[in-house]
Amino acid sequence: MKPIRLPEPPGSPPRGVPDIFEGGVYGVVKRAVIIGNGFPASENQSIGLVRALGLSEKQTLYRVTRPRGGINEYLHWLPVSVHKQIYYIIRLIYTYSKLLFTNKGSKVKSLTGENGTNIGLSSILEADVRSIVTMARGTAEKDGPLLVVACGRDTISISSSIKRLASDNVFVVQIQHPRSQLSRFDLVVAPQHDYYALTPHAQEQVPKFLRKYITPNEPPNKNVVLTLGSLHQVDSAALRSAAIAWHDEFAPFPKPLIVVNIGGPTSRCRYGTDLAKQLTSYLRGVLDTCGSVRISFSRRTPDKIASFVRKELGELKKIYIWDGEEPNPHMGHLAWADAFIVTADSVSMISEACSTGKPVYVIGGDRCKWKLSEFHKTLKERGLVRPFTGLEDMSESWSYPPLNDTAEAANRVHEALAERGWRLRPYIVFGQNKEASCI
Repeated sequence: MKPIRLPEPPGSPPRGVPDIFEGGVYGVVKRAVIIGNGFPASENQSIGLVRALGLSEKQTLYRVTRPRGGINEYLHWLPVSVHKQIYYIIRLIYTYSKLLFTNKGSKVKSLTGENGTNIGLSSILEADVRSIVTMARGTAEKDGPLLVVACGRDTISISSSIKRLASDNVFVVQIQHPRSQLSRFDLVVAPQHDYYALTPHAQEQVPKFLRKYITPNEPPNKNVVLTLGSLHQVDSAALRSAAIAWHDEFAPFPKPLIVVNIGGPTSRCRYGTDLAKQLTSYLRGVLDTCGSVRISFSRRTPDKIASFVRKELGELKKIYIWDGEEPNPHMGHLAWADAFIVTADSVSMISEACSTGKPVYVIGGDRCKWKLSEFHKTLKERGLVRPFTGLEDMSESWSYPPLNDTAEAANRVHEALAERGWRLRPYIVFGQNKEASCI
């Protein structure tokens, strides 16, 4: 029997139907499953969305991981299941040959295993479709439907299979364009530069021999949420918490405090020590107008770039370079910085910086192409970033409405759940009941 819908008060946002007409808790979403791929940049987006929906205390992380290292670097283009089967065969052959030749006194080099170790495939924490579907079906009556959030190419087959096999018990959100039929998911959250990269005009920038491998875009519809940047965990509450936690560390630094975030070259934004030389030169040019400068590197930063920056700037009094030791000061930087300088390769680092509403300068944007080029163009047109030239007066501030993609995506999840007759459960914050929200 279809549930009865009571009229909402004027001006109230749709939140589904009251519990008494939902058949118990069935229509109340109060738990989430995250399908990750082992890469922090991707998993951070899923965790950020779940956090914005108020389900952080009820989330479970599963991972789809590939074998890495050695020959695996040449197999990453294969589907995960095929990759693992091939790697399993290679390991069997290797193990057999090692036993054979070791008996003859020959030394055999160790075969690099997944994630840089020599452990077997059984050690990988794998996201299993069957177990997740069984859990979603078996607990739906007691615990309500399951929110599934996934991000990254390797998670697509898992999340879409869960949707197909347990469509009555799950709501599946796929982050980043899945490069397949969008109807395979309840909601798709994709950056504009990624989504529109497959339009006919954008495809003209792709080499002809690769165009046949590109799946044409479906027109945006109601199950597509387009964002400017990437999703993340940075919001006003997180910044307030970080400001308190890092007060003793950053409060003594002379103002303005400039934070420099250095990423690493990618296939769509190539550079080497040439950009490091440009960056260090420009930083010397603005140092007189800086109170202090803090520099940090990402996991992708090549050693040669990090070493060059340390050599050129490490002895300057106003500059502090993070040594990579825990705790990571990233959230403290976001909370306490007066302005940011970010390399153009990282959509996530730029998106997080733009969520603060503080000045963001980008270096290396001229080295980016295709999708990243469109991303930087849109940011500049909206006044969120400016190119770093080395001629700036860093004591002069400017602002803009903070980039709020994660909250906007969470609002769309609320709306889509309400259209289905579901809603997110209330959750407890500091002893008070609050509706799960994105504020």
